[in-house]
Parts: sequence; structure tokens; C-alpha cells
Amino acid sequence: MDASKSQSPQSPAAARASRKVATNPAAVPSPIRGYYSNCVRVPAGSLLFISGQLGMDASGRIVDRDDVAAQAEQALRNIELLLQANGATMMDVVKVTVYVTDIEYLDLIAPARLKCFPRDGPASAIIEVARLALPDAKVEIEAIATVE
Repeated sequence: MDASKSQSPQSPAAARASRKVATNPAAVPSPIRGYYSNCVRVPAGSLLFISGQLGMDASGRIVDRDDVAAQAEQALRNIELLLQANGATMMDVVKVTVYVTDIEYLDLIAPARLKCFPRDGPASAIIEVARLALPDAKVEIEAIATVE
């Protein structure tokens, strides 16, 4: 990825310049997936820490207990709503941590992540855990974003 370019806006509401610069220096291996960057630099300022989001709809129900991709989409949708409520967008996310109950879900949730972070994505880690807060939850995503 070109370290000199920042992520382009993903919606009309995101028409302003990004507050982050994602880089992938040639001296380190490239990211194994296109939805994250090796490092992200942000200017000093306010940060928004988003607690881990499950694939739960507004009523508090897991969207599809057998579909990790649907759960990831909902968790990311919840993150997007929290960002919007705080004057930010997905392009302001600088770090995500993804918890899955089976590391094999990595490829199944990739399309949802690519949709939210098509280029210059946030720094990222994925961690396999024995279980999450709810029995049917398969994925949980937490985020850190830069906000004005």
C-alpha cells in the first residue's frame, strides 16, 4: 500500500480529510489481508474507545447464531453507529481487535471487514478465544478511533 495516501471517504458524511495515515513500510512484511495496515499514525487529540461489539441487533439478540459473517457485519454496523454518534466514521478507526471462537472464521469475516476498510485500514489483531460473553456469539470486535 502507498504510505503517502490516506484512506478515501466512504460516504458523503465522510467527505472531510482522514485524521489518520496508514503505512506499510517495505522493510516489514505486507499485511496478510487488505483490510488492515501494519501501523497507523494519528495527530495528538481525542480518541474514542469502543467496547467489544457482538453481532447483536438493537433488541439485544444475536443476529444469526450459526453465521459468523452475519455476526461480524452486525458488530461492525454497531461500531459504525457508535462512531456516527460521536462525529466519526469508519475511516477514523485506527485500531481493531477481533475476538473469534475459532480462528478458521478469519476468512469468513474478511468480506465484512473489507467492506468497512477497503484500503488504508486500521491496525488490527485477531485472537481466538474459548468463548465470548454470550453462548451463541462467535465474534466480538472492539475499536479505537480518532475523533475531533
